[in-house]
Amino acid sequence: MPDNSISLNKYISNTGRCSRREADKLIKEGRVTINGKVAVLGNRVNPDDQVLIDKKSLKTKPRTLYLAFNKPVGIVCTTDEREKKNIIRFINHPERLFPIGRLDKPSQGLIFLTNDGDIVNKILRAGNNHEKEYQVTVDKPITKEFIQKMERGVPILDTVTQPCPVTQLKENQFKIILTQGLNRQIRRMCEYFGYNVTRLKRTRIMHVRLSKIPPGKWRELTPYEIKKMKQLIGDSSKTEEASVVPDKKSKEKKTKMKPIRTPKEKEETSDFFEGKKPKWMVKKERNKKRKWRPGQ
Repeated sequence: MPDNSISLNKYISNTGRCSRREADKLIKEGRVTINGKVAVLGNRVNPDDQVLIDKKSLKTKPRTLYLAFNKPVGIVCTTDEREKKNIIRFINHPERLFPIGRLDKPSQGLIFLTNDGDIVNKILRAGNNHEKEYQVTVDKPITKEFIQKMERGVPILDTVTQPCPVTQLKENQFKIILTQGLNRQIRRMCEYFGYNVTRLKRTRIMHVRLSKIPPGKWRELTPYEIKKMKQLIGDSSKTEEASVVPDKKSKEKKTKMKPIRTPKEKEETSDFFEGKKPKWMVKKERNKKRKWRPGQ
């Protein structure tokens, strides 16, 4: 008969409880049992075996989920249970999910939710250049100058926002595409020029559009959307380095590399400019004629 058993640490890891190394630690501590007997390193598990950790059965790893949700105004993007209008309670999904990024309470539109922690920072880090598109309505007519200045970058929060495409849609409405995610970024950018945002709606994240999802409703990403998303984030970093824009990084490197000029070069330049030989050169030539070397 074929052997369908697998190693105990792999069995535990496959449930999503922890890594194999952490599973080995649990086994060493005597916290794992197989069919009522304390397990040891190297044990194998058959399909019919009962494996317990701390006398509790293991749950299988949940299916990886990616949801596209049309957040209504008033819902807060937090998992904090103390917040009555938190996004998790509103969706009330049977699986444990968390939002990728946030939309502030007065804003609405597309936001992702998932149980896949590996992709969160890859999508959010500014240096990974993943686009988010918004429709913004302000309290007064938009000028051409306003659009141009928004595109060039706006000084907020002790930095200058990255250049971004801005397109006027109506007299007091525009579309903006960001790769950053600064706190209340669009609202702060508008306020800098004396405009107040009256309606802010996110319509796209990367390749996924809000499309026909009604406010307060969600749908799972399609297999194509998931495949495309994984392709887009394939080369993305989830570390803090990705928060730094590449241009800024290269600029910082350039400022650190200062050209080194010796005192002789400075003296030579200034003296020759005046049509004279520097004193050290005159002395060197005189010593050379005398065939004299230092130390003699």
